[in-house]
Amino acid sequence: MTSNRSQNKPENKPDQNKKLLTINEVAELFGVHPETLRRWDNEGKLKAIRIGKRGHRKYLYEDIQKKLTPLNNFREAP
Repeated sequence: MTSNRSQNKPENKPDQNKKLLTINEVAELFGVHPETLRRWDNEGKLKAIRIGKRGHRKYLYEDIQKKLTPLNNFREAP
């Protein structure tokens, strides 16, 4: 008998060749608390990929790079 648990909760599955970052790694890059990233995910501001049975948040490296580039340009402006 198979569990209905996996059928009830959709799981985003990233391409196996994509680099994933943990919530703590992303929090450090943005200079925010991991709880802020959870809130941003819930609000749709920075979507995470949910991994495993417990739904751990992971972030695609390329998505984070896209978000960080404007911030880095702003910080480097004279």
